[in-house]
Amino acid sequence: MAAPATARLDGRTILVTGGSGFIGSALIRHLLRDTGARIVNVDKLTYAASPAALATVEGNRAYAFHRHCICDADALRAIFAAHQPDAVMHLAAESHVDRSIDGPGDFIQTNIVGTFTLLQEALRHYRSLPRERARHFRFLHVSTDEVFGSLGADGLFSETTAYQPNSPYSASKASSDHLVRAWRETYGLPTVVTNCSNNYGPYQFPEKLIPHMIIKGLEGATLPVYGDGGNIRDWLHVEDHARALGLVLEHGTEGATYTIGGRSERTNLAVVEAICDALDALVPMAGGHQRRALIRFVTDRPGHDRRYAIDPTTIERELGWSPRADFETALRHTVRWYAEHEAWWRGILAGGYAAERLGRNEPRIAAAAQRASA
Repeated sequence: MAAPATARLDGRTILVTGGSGFIGSALIRHLLRDTGARIVNVDKLTYAASPAALATVEGNRAYAFHRHCICDADALRAIFAAHQPDAVMHLAAESHVDRSIDGPGDFIQTNIVGTFTLLQEALRHYRSLPRERARHFRFLHVSTDEVFGSLGADGLFSETTAYQPNSPYSASKASSDHLVRAWRETYGLPTVVTNCSNNYGPYQFPEKLIPHMIIKGLEGATLPVYGDGGNIRDWLHVEDHARALGLVLEHGTEGATYTIGGRSERTNLAVVEAICDALDALVPMAGGHQRRALIRFVTDRPGHDRRYAIDPTTIERELGWSPRADFETALRHTVRWYAEHEAWWRGILAGGYAAERLGRNEPRIAAAAQRASA
């Protein structure tokens, strides 16, 4: 159904990078469903992309897709010229902490060099716009709470929290945040930055905690929990995040940062136990066995931040956003979604994803020690 003439963002063209990823695809579905915007999706389609998450928008005349890497300046320049976007929403990134420990180079290239390349082409485009269009142009950079490091038992991350990244992933995202700020301060590019807490929901790649544990639980396999399971995260449903990003693009203050959280702090162990209970109710194991018995504590990963928690007061007060999802209810819905979409995640496993542990870096440490003693 065509969007009404008075729809939000009516007639605006938004370039979304990383739109075939977990958060990006939820954002595109939201924008096409709830606004009058035209969407241009630029995605490299790496291992974590899920084109199936955008099956419902294929054929939509307000949607266009380009398979390109954000490090390809020539391709980006051609896309800007062809579509003349009114805004950029930058979500393309390598995002798995464990993978960044084993192979930081990809994170440096995509998250830092890619963001630099995109900023350069966005700036070139912005400077070519007529004055009125330039006045409304925005570059929205979507980042993470991990750039702030680890919280103690008390306190919350906010827009004024100092950066203290502790993993290659968070360091690369912190670098990209700083580049975005610099391109505003130095070159006048109108930017906005968001930092969100851990997302969850349908179509999340199985390497992340919640889908990983759901799939392991469905298979009756061991459920590995890092350390003592006491690491705390603030959980944000991906659809709540998509709504927040749309509001920030429309009404956010140019040059501002917004921290977006779900007000749903949980220990990793509590999350895994809740997944076990939901699976037991939905898909009981033979003999009445309980999935909590499958939990095993394993050696913690290096640099594992103890606690993240976000204060979303600013976006709640200024833009009227608040998380709608109740964590327990939304988690059960997420568990049900994975149980009912087995073909989707089975296809990922069949495609070569081994669901093995990453992030210990033991082989590289051993190799480095051998070189040092040679």
